[in-house]
Amino acid sequence: MKFDFDDNELKKNEEIFLDFAVSGRDQKGDLLVEGERRQKGGVSIEIASSVKAMFGARIEDVVHQSLQMLNAENVHFRIKDNGALDHVIMARVEAVARQLWAIPEPGVLPQVRAGISSSAKDRPRRTRLYLPGNNPDIMLNAGLFGADCIILDLEDSVAQNDKWPARILVRNSLLAVDFGSSEKIVRVNPLPTTNFAIDLELVVPAAPDVLLIPKCESAGDLQAVEQMLAFYEKRAELTNEIMLMPLIETAQGVLNAAEIAAASERNVALCFGAEDFTADIGAERTPEGKESFVARNLILLAAKAAGLQALDTVYSDVEDTDGLTASTREAMALGFDGKGVIHPGQIEPIHRVFAPTQQQVDYARKLVAAIEEAEEKGMGVATLGTKMIDAPVVVRARRILTLAEGDAFKSLPQVTRENKDE
Repeated sequence: MKFDFDDNELKKNEEIFLDFAVSGRDQKGDLLVEGERRQKGGVSIEIASSVKAMFGARIEDVVHQSLQMLNAENVHFRIKDNGALDHVIMARVEAVARQLWAIPEPGVLPQVRAGISSSAKDRPRRTRLYLPGNNPDIMLNAGLFGADCIILDLEDSVAQNDKWPARILVRNSLLAVDFGSSEKIVRVNPLPTTNFAIDLELVVPAAPDVLLIPKCESAGDLQAVEQMLAFYEKRAELTNEIMLMPLIETAQGVLNAAEIAAASERNVALCFGAEDFTADIGAERTPEGKESFVARNLILLAAKAAGLQALDTVYSDVEDTDGLTASTREAMALGFDGKGVIHPGQIEPIHRVFAPTQQQVDYARKLVAAIEEAEEKGMGVATLGTKMIDAPVVVRARRILTLAEGDAFKSLPQVTRENKDE
């Protein structure tokens, strides 16, 4: 399916300018920015900050430099800061500027951190932690939680009026924040909205590892995404391809799961979204998930048939660790490779369920050693004791060793609800 889009259409929000605009929040790690256009008087800045004694000059310098790069003229900015870092200040100032006048693209970009990564298709994705795309404070230390994947969300957790500020903040965070070993995923808005197109224009140049595509219902959806993604990758001169993760949340998507899974070479996994799915079919979501059992299994089979990972939905009760553990055990028993996470405290229980036993690790090492020895001798067949070792068994053994050797949470302090906000 060809998806027709006009790149110039993306600028329409910048053709109607306001005389007054606001961005950001009066909260920890953020700042509230108000901008007012004037007929004359040049650029003036008024700053109130909880850390002004130590960092007031730095904040003012970042704001001045940002406005200079944004071609500011005759504007007054009022800023209330609560300890925002430079990339957040830049994002909030730019979000206001885009509403007041035409700015030079690509805006104000922070200094890029070392080592923008690429993502392996078969890397562990036991946990994917959803973070609101308009909350800079929670993003800053997200890499310390030990989730396999961090999802910076531009869809459900961001109100319509906050879409522009959020995508600018997500772009800057991808460039400036160290997310550690976590895979960097952005959940964009669904096709065929203008929000989706602008999400790609702003976020793709910041090179996330994966785009999570919500409300995915057909192979045509993936083909449309690929077309636009390739366009923006080429324009940004990216050297690594951004991968795709279709999120299936409707009855139509479930019925088309197999064609969705096979629709793109960029696909790494199929995800299931239970909240929207149950709403779509008119059912009430239950802890045991009987209303979505068939759908989950169809998605699982579609993913596995296409050689992709299958990722289960979130467990929505963050206080029920026993229920989360039971749900994760069921998901693993069915063949799922991971679950969604809405609270850092859910990461460790899920990882513990997916962690292989020492017996499994020891046996996997023996299997891999046997196949490597056979390959060194030029033998096409390997045995362990009296058993033949075939390819699927080796794949599973290597995956067990990957999980055992790369278990991030073992080396991290346990995250509890008591210390999550510290």
